[in-house]
Amino acid sequence: MLSRRNFLHQTSLATAGLVLLPHYLRARASELIPQVRLGIIGAGLRGQEHLKEFVKRADVVVVALADPDPAMVARAQQVLRDGGHPDAAVYGNGNDDYERMLAEADINAVLIASPWEYHVPQGIAALRAGKWVGMEVSGGMSVQECWDIVRASEETGLPVMIMENVCYRRDVMAVLNMVRLGLFGELIHGQGGYEHDLRAVLFNSGKENGYGDGVEFGAKGWSEAKWRTDHYVKRNGELYPTHGLGPVAMMMDINRGNRLTRLSSVASKARGAHKHIIEHPQGGTSHPNASAVFKQGDIVNTQIQCANGETILLTHDTTLQRPYNLGFRVQGTEGLWQNHGWGESDQGMIYFEKRMAHSHRWENTKKWLEEFDHPIWKRRNAEATESGHGGMDFFVDHAFIECIKRKQPFPLDVYDLATWYAITPLSEKSIAAGGQVQDIPDFTNGAWQERKPVFCFTDEY
Repeated sequence: MLSRRNFLHQTSLATAGLVLLPHYLRARASELIPQVRLGIIGAGLRGQEHLKEFVKRADVVVVALADPDPAMVARAQQVLRDGGHPDAAVYGNGNDDYERMLAEADINAVLIASPWEYHVPQGIAALRAGKWVGMEVSGGMSVQECWDIVRASEETGLPVMIMENVCYRRDVMAVLNMVRLGLFGELIHGQGGYEHDLRAVLFNSGKENGYGDGVEFGAKGWSEAKWRTDHYVKRNGELYPTHGLGPVAMMMDINRGNRLTRLSSVASKARGAHKHIIEHPQGGTSHPNASAVFKQGDIVNTQIQCANGETILLTHDTTLQRPYNLGFRVQGTEGLWQNHGWGESDQGMIYFEKRMAHSHRWENTKKWLEEFDHPIWKRRNAEATESGHGGMDFFVDHAFIECIKRKQPFPLDVYDLATWYAITPLSEKSIAAGGQVQDIPDFTNGAWQERKPVFCFTDEY
């Protein structure tokens, strides 16, 4: 029978760590918040996906929406109505009207799903206004802003959660369960990335009910094409590190007994975006956007070293033709898992040398992922079935709301956010310097050596 010694040891450490929580995260039962009053900053498609989760809950009321795009606000209001909720107050008078929302709306917390460049300034403003913060994923604009959000959280005594849903993906959590149960032995290497053909997201004229397709971006684009594509024009780096890094970081106890120490990044030439524009029926060599110059390399690889000796490889690949894949690989002294797709249980391969009698043959992951399905997924599968991104959205939003209600620490916190966000500006600097190694700051200021893992050890809520 499988020994659970490693799992129980880790669980006891996590429980012991609870006594070290700051006072604002040690709520008595009488202090529990019965209903979270929430403001959304950024009512675009990602914000609407969060809304679809929140409207299912009686313990959440979405009080306000801050977004200057009236079309997206209208879509978000419809999500509220479809869920049986009243319209939210709207703060849509320009990009800075969220400040008025923070000042006058009766809210406990904010969920930030705006364009990337606004995340940290809006998060800091929310903390200064006394709100708990959930912040959507991206990469940071600078290392300095990563320090700024950490210091704002520490100074205000209010927490920030990075809303990285892939940490809750079912196959990823089953592998996390196997890692904690010792099946992989001592971890040596991890891989992940964002390998996702985004050409229809980056270049489109818009469709009313979903992502469009075309060659427009900027002022003529729709949804993310209005702003996201501009990063590909102006920047060259690991622009979206958290989907690949987050799950591996949880398995390697990053910021909780381990940390990222340095990285080196290289980028390929940029061809995919231009090729899309000139070959698309709505584009061509004479289209104005055919003259756009994109700095972002089609493939960016980032090598990361860890304090405990592990290595991590991230890959960003979004402007060439390809099926979706986050490219996960988890390798230890006793086993190896590689994922090859969206996350369905019959995709990917696994190998445990001793358990497979030194066969040197891969096995399909299906039976392994089913046998070691994470307890949280076993318990809440029915609730997650109809949720976005294969159920991941249920879990990340559920954790966000329940931690606010119970004044418990977020499982993915401000130190994770700063560390993962910092990969982007550091990768840009490394690429610009020909792959030169960059030191990754210790945003915990040494506390990583004492902090204990907390992510999904229990499901008390």
